[in-house]
Amino acid sequence: MIRRVREAGLFGNEGADDGWIIAYCDGGSRGNPGPSGFGVYIQDEAGTPLAELSEYLGIKTNNFAEYSGLLAALGFALEQGHPRLRVVSDSELMVKQIKGQYRVNSPDLKPLYEEAKRRIGKLESFQIQHVLREKNREADRLANLAMDRRAGASTTPEQNSERAQKSAQLPAAAAQIPIVRTGAEVPKQSAPAALRGFVKGGVIHLLDGAQLPDGTFVKIQREG
Repeated sequence: MIRRVREAGLFGNEGADDGWIIAYCDGGSRGNPGPSGFGVYIQDEAGTPLAELSEYLGIKTNNFAEYSGLLAALGFALEQGHPRLRVVSDSELMVKQIKGQYRVNSPDLKPLYEEAKRRIGKLESFQIQHVLREKNREADRLANLAMDRRAGASTTPEQNSERAQKSAQLPAAAAQIPIVRTGAEVPKQSAPAALRGFVKGGVIHLLDGAQLPDGTFVKIQREG
């Protein structure tokens, strides 16, 4: 979704040079991977808002969503004839990868990285900088709105921002764990509140013939 903005600027013209546009980019994933979306807030060198971009992406990782926001900002600059683009993002990983300080090892991110570099090469000038989340609130708001539109949630921007921060702080072990399924297809009915099983080789094996549909999120609790 692209929304044109005409009201007065929100960020002022701090650090802006003649001819530049500034794109505040953010991406989020509720579950990582989980329902994800990006938000981009774009203003000109005088601090006047130009556009708001946001889109729901489906079940993706947080880093995938961050790169999608960057690509949207680059696409806007190229399509609207803005040759100088400064990107502001709270994703330290993406910023350092674009700057060449980190390597891109993820097979999911590499095509997005390569497309971003291709688009950057078409610009006259490009800059990217990392900021703390508190300085990227408009993009954070738009990313959460994108996820809320898909989920049909009814929450305030403050609640959305708090939830996104908590999701970003989850350790890697909290990501979805694959479930081993055997036997006949699982019938479409609600699963019991608690199931017993054991972990071997990083995979959960359920006891008593219990089964869960693919993509089910589970909470692991150690017994004893």
